[in-house]
Amino acid sequence: MTVSAAHDAGVKIAMGPDAVFTGFGQNTRELHWLVEAGMTPLEAIRAARIHGAESIGAGDEIGNVEVGYYADIIAIEGDPLTDIHAVIDGVAAVMKGGELVEF
Repeated sequence: MTVSAAHDAGVKIAMGPDAVFTGFGQNTRELHWLVEAGMTPLEAIRAARIHGAESIGAGDEIGNVEVGYYADIIAIEGDPLTDIHAVIDGVAAVMKGGELVEF
C-alpha cells in the first residue's frame, strides 16, 4: 500500500477533502484507512488537522486549537487515541465560529 510505504519512509501525510470520491460529509472515513495503513490514531488526526493545514499554506491560521487560530471544534464520545471511530461516528456536538451547531 502506497500510504504505508510513505508513512514508513517518514513522509508527512495530509488528509484531504476528497468529497468528490467519498461523498460530502463522508470524508472523515479516510481516518480509518490511514490507521489501517499503519498510522496511529493520533498520526491520522494530525494528518487531517495539522498536516492538512500546512499542505495548503495555512498552518499558521488553522489546524491547531490555539490563541490566534481559527478553529471549529467537535466534541466526541469515546477516546479517539484508542479508537479512531470515535471521531468518525461519535460526534456529539459541533461548534463553528463560536456557535453551537444543531445537527
